[in-house]
Amino acid sequence: MTSLAHQLKRLALPQNDSNLLSRRVVASVLFDPKDAASMDRSTFYALGCTGLEELMGIDPAFSEFQETLFSQASLTLERSVQTKEVNKKLDKSISLFLTRLSPYFLLKPALKCIEWLIHRFHIHLFNQDSLIACVLPYHETKVFVRVIQLLKIEDPTHKWHWLHGLQKPGVPLARGTLLTHCYKDLGFMDFICSLVTDSVKVRHSGWLRVIFSFYASTIVSALDAVEKITNSIIAKLLPFVQLGLKSNLLDYVAATYMIVCQMAVKVVMEAQLVDSLTVQLCKCLRRTPQLSREGLSCIIILLQNQKEGVVGPKAFGYLCAIPTLVSTLHCIATVHDISPLLRYLLPHLIHSVMAQDGYAGLLQSVFQDLQLSSNLENTAAKLLLEEYVSCSSELPSDRISALNQKIQSTVRQFESRYPCALDVALENHAKNVSSDHEKCVLHQFISLTMSCGKYQILPDSDTSLILSLNHPLPSVRNMAVDYLKEILTSEHLTRLCFSDEPWWNPEKMDANTCCYLHLMFRLFDVVISGASQGPLVHLNEPITLFKFLSLLWGYNSNLGDQLDCRVSAILQTQALYVGKALLCSQPIKTLNVLASGSSPVVPSLLMCLCSGVCEVRRAAIALLHSLSGVVSSPYYPLVENLLKSSEEIIADPSYLSQALSKVYEEGLILKDKKKKLASIEQLLQCVQLPCCPAYTCKTLLRALQDIHGEPILAVLLPAVERLLEQCAPDSCTFLPDEAHLLQLLLSKFSEASAPILVKDPRCLEVFIRALGTSAKPYPTMPSFQIIALEQITKPFFTALGDEKIQQKIISVLFDLLVGNKNPACAQTINSVFKVIAVDAELVANELMPVDKQKVTATVQQTRRSKMQTSSGRFEDLNFTLILELLQHKKKLRRAQCLVPALFNLLSRCQEPASAEQENLEYTKQLILSCLLNVCQKLSPDGGPISKDVLEEDKFNVELVVQCVRISDMPQTHHNALLLLGALAGVFPEKVLHNIMPIFTFMGSNIMRLDDTYSFQVINKTVQAVIPALIKANEGGSAQSEGHMETVVSHIVHVFVDALPHVPEHRRLPILSQLMNTLGPSRFLWVLMLLLFKQHATQTSVSATGAEKEAVVERDQEFWISVCCEFEIKEQLTSMIRILQYLMTLPQDREEGKNCPLHAVKKEETVSDVIFNVEAHSGKDLRHFKFLSVSFMAQLLGSDRFVGKVESTLQALQQNLLEEVLRYIHAVARCVEDNADKPTAKFWRALLSKSYDILDKVNALLPMDSFIMVMRGLMGNQLASVRRKAMELLNNKLQQRTQWITVLLELIGVLLKIVGRSHGQVTAPEEEELAINRQTALYSLKLLCRNFGSAHQEAFVPVLKKAVELVANKDEEKNVMGSALLCVAEVTSTLKALAIPQLHSLMPAVLDTLKERKDLLNNEIYLLSAVTALQRVSETLPHFISPYLEDTISQVSITKRLTSCPQLSVRLSSLSATLATKVPPRVLIPTITKCYCTMVDAQQNRLGPLMIILKEHITRMEKDQLNNHQSELTSFFLSALDFRTQHCQGDLKKTGEIEGYVIDCLLVMVMKLSEVTFRPLFFKLFDWSKMDGASKNRLLTYYRLADSIANKLKGLFVLFAGQLVKPISELLHQLNISHTDDEEEEDSDDDDEDNVAKSSLLLQHVLDCLHKIFLYDTQRFLSKERADALLGPLVDQLENMLGGDEIYKTHITKHLVPCIAQFAVAMGDDSQWKVLNYQILLKTRHSSPKVRFSALVMLLELASKLRENYMVLLPETIPFLAELMEDECEEVEQQVQKVIHEMETILGEPLQSYF
Repeated sequence: MTSLAHQLKRLALPQNDSNLLSRRVVASVLFDPKDAASMDRSTFYALGCTGLEELMGIDPAFSEFQETLFSQASLTLERSVQTKEVNKKLDKSISLFLTRLSPYFLLKPALKCIEWLIHRFHIHLFNQDSLIACVLPYHETKVFVRVIQLLKIEDPTHKWHWLHGLQKPGVPLARGTLLTHCYKDLGFMDFICSLVTDSVKVRHSGWLRVIFSFYASTIVSALDAVEKITNSIIAKLLPFVQLGLKSNLLDYVAATYMIVCQMAVKVVMEAQLVDSLTVQLCKCLRRTPQLSREGLSCIIILLQNQKEGVVGPKAFGYLCAIPTLVSTLHCIATVHDISPLLRYLLPHLIHSVMAQDGYAGLLQSVFQDLQLSSNLENTAAKLLLEEYVSCSSELPSDRISALNQKIQSTVRQFESRYPCALDVALENHAKNVSSDHEKCVLHQFISLTMSCGKYQILPDSDTSLILSLNHPLPSVRNMAVDYLKEILTSEHLTRLCFSDEPWWNPEKMDANTCCYLHLMFRLFDVVISGASQGPLVHLNEPITLFKFLSLLWGYNSNLGDQLDCRVSAILQTQALYVGKALLCSQPIKTLNVLASGSSPVVPSLLMCLCSGVCEVRRAAIALLHSLSGVVSSPYYPLVENLLKSSEEIIADPSYLSQALSKVYEEGLILKDKKKKLASIEQLLQCVQLPCCPAYTCKTLLRALQDIHGEPILAVLLPAVERLLEQCAPDSCTFLPDEAHLLQLLLSKFSEASAPILVKDPRCLEVFIRALGTSAKPYPTMPSFQIIALEQITKPFFTALGDEKIQQKIISVLFDLLVGNKNPACAQTINSVFKVIAVDAELVANELMPVDKQKVTATVQQTRRSKMQTSSGRFEDLNFTLILELLQHKKKLRRAQCLVPALFNLLSRCQEPASAEQENLEYTKQLILSCLLNVCQKLSPDGGPISKDVLEEDKFNVELVVQCVRISDMPQTHHNALLLLGALAGVFPEKVLHNIMPIFTFMGSNIMRLDDTYSFQVINKTVQAVIPALIKANEGGSAQSEGHMETVVSHIVHVFVDALPHVPEHRRLPILSQLMNTLGPSRFLWVLMLLLFKQHATQTSVSATGAEKEAVVERDQEFWISVCCEFEIKEQLTSMIRILQYLMTLPQDREEGKNCPLHAVKKEETVSDVIFNVEAHSGKDLRHFKFLSVSFMAQLLGSDRFVGKVESTLQALQQNLLEEVLRYIHAVARCVEDNADKPTAKFWRALLSKSYDILDKVNALLPMDSFIMVMRGLMGNQLASVRRKAMELLNNKLQQRTQWITVLLELIGVLLKIVGRSHGQVTAPEEEELAINRQTALYSLKLLCRNFGSAHQEAFVPVLKKAVELVANKDEEKNVMGSALLCVAEVTSTLKALAIPQLHSLMPAVLDTLKERKDLLNNEIYLLSAVTALQRVSETLPHFISPYLEDTISQVSITKRLTSCPQLSVRLSSLSATLATKVPPRVLIPTITKCYCTMVDAQQNRLGPLMIILKEHITRMEKDQLNNHQSELTSFFLSALDFRTQHCQGDLKKTGEIEGYVIDCLLVMVMKLSEVTFRPLFFKLFDWSKMDGASKNRLLTYYRLADSIANKLKGLFVLFAGQLVKPISELLHQLNISHTDDEEEEDSDDDDEDNVAKSSLLLQHVLDCLHKIFLYDTQRFLSKERADALLGPLVDQLENMLGGDEIYKTHITKHLVPCIAQFAVAMGDDSQWKVLNYQILLKTRHSSPKVRFSALVMLLELASKLRENYMVLLPETIPFLAELMEDECEEVEQQVQKVIHEMETILGEPLQSYF
């Protein structure tokens, strides 16, 4: 583009855009541009107004635009023509509206408003910046892209050209692209920032969250993305940051905070800028306290990332004014480091406080609530001291006291939080003090602290105690220590006396003593770590000293920490080594005392051996070495053994337990090692001493954890008692170590110590008391009760040995379970009971009444029994809990002992007095479940139990059955049934006596429940009870077997009766399970028959008429599903049994006694259970039979059944077939017997269904068996059986399975059936025989189709027989129809072998077609004849020429008569066969002959005849056509003369036939070349002009010419030259306006006929000319030809031939198109003038019609010539002007129409010419 073009483009204005005036494409957000172009302005306006109203509902502020942008006046406002001021005002209004609209942009109303603004004000061209500002926050949405696509931003210099890349693909703007452009183009960054400031001006913050979010996320992300933030970026952002910090909008402020943080992190700013920003942030915090946390975080980040010390004091004042400063900083400090802010704040704050400017409270809050870092606390201490010294030196003495008073609390508060920091500050400051004044000031500051004592001035020194202790001179430090020693040995400390107790127990000391010991610990630490100047003076007694050291050695095990002192491992080790050093210097007497049993030294050293620190253990071992020589010590053997394992103990802290255990075991085994036992017992004695600290006892017991036994427990029992006494419910105060100690003591109740509970009642009592102690002193520990319960393990309980003690323990457990409400306790008891091995008799004693107990009852049981007796009713709660325990009890010896007790409980539950208690049901369930568990324990495999184990009489089965009957709870039923199922295997006889009540109850109750558990109960009961029943009767007598089958049938009956009430999805699984248990091969048939009976007698009776079919269909589907659950073998067996059973039933109920099949009833049998004839009506019996047979037919045909059939089941299939045939024979006899009875219809239907079964069975048969069966059936005496056999054969043949030629043997049998019987037969029999013959012919046809091609000779007799039938005119028509179809099939298969039969066949078939009456009455017969004729013609086309003429004749007739679609298709197929298969040499002469025959009397047949010829010519090869062209030409010349020679006045019929001939001729014409067509065309022309030729020939010829022109199109012009003159003359002749009145009017035809023909001729001539002109591409119209045709054509406007209607048709449909195309073809304006003028002259004709037609002609001419007509306009105007005043109103109106249309066509107004 040139620079000039660039300049012009910049100067271009949007209003000059040509697209604004175009309506082809309209910019739109909501609509497709093309759709938008079709919508008017009012639609857009209505849309915009609707959107505005919806927005006003959200925000009323939009109402101000109702009168501006959305006013009625805006509809007509076109901004492109407005002044600059108007447009400026408009832009301002649009900008304001878009700014307000931005937060709602994604809402539908907003888009409606934008649509209006785009449409009316073109904001996408005029207000691009405002529009983009509105939509930019939504840059990742599709709507944003839609708006961008409207913009004209193609120019690379355009501000928004960078968005151009989004327009074509239509993808949203990527965030990365936006951010990159933001930091690269600062103008765009300014645009984003300005977007926010503009929005803030016009709206409150509630709706601007989207804008602020976009602003913050974009600017922050851009700053993060940019590699280096330049001064330019900072300069661009600062004004907007300042605006944000001054704003009152919280979101705006928050966004600004984020930007400041990002700037602070990314770049180091100038000091002045950081100071300024901090001041503004602090000011902002005062205005927006809601964002105090965010603001302070921002300041922290700013100070953290910028240079330190750049912020001045101005910000401090604003910061201190924030009321929530400290609390907010405290919250921030939990997550982040606030040190940067405190580093700035504290110096200013401390200075202000010391200068007494205020803020003392704030400083105290900072010290109190905020945690200072180590550096900061040192800084703060230093500042406090330095600022104090600085202020004190400047202030007079009177003001110093005021200062001291003011800051004392602050200093002390700081000291309490950070004492070390203050010490360090004082120490460092003291080093630099020189003058007295400075010392004085320092002492004044020290006096302000709480620890002024340690800073008091020593008498012999100029400094304080603490400073002296830290003095660099050793002499000063010594003096300070001496002074401290004097304090410690002063009277008020030595008053703290220690008793003569062997142990110093901090747990029992008062607070003062504890404080003293704490001080001693600290002092010892100082002495040990400082210097070794000798032992502690005031602990100069060795015994006392070692008591102190013993306390120190073991104190770190003390969880209570009464001394509030932590003894480190280092101090502990140092103390041990001090002890070693001291021991080495002690005399033997002292050593004996220190190593005695009452001394704490050895136990304390053992505690040290448990330490986790290796060095502590090493030091303790070293100390023990010092005591190893003290033989008199009771611990001597122990110490000696431990020293042997010293290396292991030092290496592993847990080894001490093993070492002590080893010592104890050796002491037990070896008699001479009693001293070892004594040493362990001495240690235990120490543990049980009350004066021994609990933490020491705890540690020692942990070391002794592997030592168990009766002596151990006996020694420790007093300690257990003592601690349990502390557990009184009202005063349970336990130290943590005491609680752990009791836990360890209780653990000594173990397997090894269990026998002592039997020997020592006191020990048992203590253990039972522990079991009852529910105290739980600490949440982290379980209660003592649970700890004691956990000691009752399986080995412990077994080790008790004594049944009485075990009974007592069990009783206590049960009592606890009943009386304790703690779920944790109940759970522990449950766990304990589950693992211990209990004798069932012990539990039974707890369950039995008192008078029946075998073992002495406990007090609790006696109380429980008394309660039962006194209340007079059964209390079940106690037993329920016990029964619950028994549910999952596995380790139960002699479980059978429980049975009597459980049945006793169950019988008491059944008592009437107990029946009122609701919770008894649960108890029953538990009892039944326990009994089931007992059965399963005694007989895991479900077999019988020996009488020695459990007697049968103890199991009360009747009671269980009663439980089932009287209970209403399903769960009770379930448990009882499961128990009965288990009992069926254990005691089958007892269960079988009660079997029917069990199953009757199941049917009426359990089976109706829809839950998985009930389903499982049913399955288990069935699986348990029924096999037991069958097994019990197996191998017995036939009577026993029969009884069993009857009982089983009754059970199945119960299930079937219950089935309607069973949930649908449960029915199939229940029956399937039942049958699988019974054995489907044995009982499936019983189930199916019972289902049929139920439907026949119950289901169908309750269903109404319309529902019955649906019910039957539903039930049959279900029955099939049931059957298909089992193997195919079982299904076939069941069907055989069903057929055998049906054979045993009588014909009808009334005739039952006389029927030989009826069995005499002796006792109830399976048959009686299935269907008792006496108990049901005859209708029920018939329905039952019909259902049974129908179902078998359905089953045999179902996919699920057929899919399972295997070839290995032939024997069963054969048996089934025999049974079916036997049954069919029986039913067929019943049909004969009941022919005259009302039930005849039923028997026929039953026979039909039986045949259906036979059909389905045959489908399953192997082919050889099938043929054998069919041969037998087709020889049956009954015609119906024979027909059924043939139908089965036909079905088999149609299935096209693997064929075998043995089927050909059936041809002879079938031909016999085809032959007529010669005996006398009745009319019904005759009809049935006819059907059989038809079926046989159909069978032969199928056989031929399948085997004919391979075995042609075998079917020659079939063809002969069929031809005989066809030739016999007396034959029944349906049989003949079947014979004809058979002929068709056999002929097409035999081919040449069928030729000998043609002489008989063809005449016979053609004769049948000539029988008009039969043809019309029997369409199937007619169809069969045509099919036969078609197949013969197709197969043997070269041999049917003798019959061809008759065949074609009959086809022509039949085709005209038929209305049957199938027949029409067959006739068309026959026609096509004749046309394509018969050679031309035969067919053309035959057609000529047929034409000659038909043309006079049978003209209706000519159409089909011509169709045959037409198809024949279509299929002819070029050579054949050349050979037969002359013959065809002669034929067509003859046929075209039909109108002349055979027209009898019916022009319509003549036209139709002539049309057939012309269509046929056209096919030939289209196959000819130019060389062969030209002579034919001229021959036809000569034929039409032949002397004496009538107008009819002309009419035919020009119709033909019109058709040829339509087909040949442009090629026809080559031959049309010589038609011009004849047509010109003909037009003249046909124009009646030129005919003289004197001309002779006589003619052969009457006037009316002649006029009609003339009209037709004129139409064809004009249409022929029109096509010549239309397809003329060769300049056919020369001047001479145009001149020849122009006049005659134009004169036709005057030709009134045929009257008004025909004249109108001629003009509009024929003449006007012809002349218009004539003008186009001329293509010469000089000739157009002549033509136009000739037409104009006709406008002056006297007839209004002619004038009107001339106007129509003119208009068509103008529309064809279009702008070329302009040269003809001058001469046309005068004529039109004349006509505008025509006397005829129609003509005048037409003139106006013509002028208007011409204006449209020519694009020029014509009114100015008039």
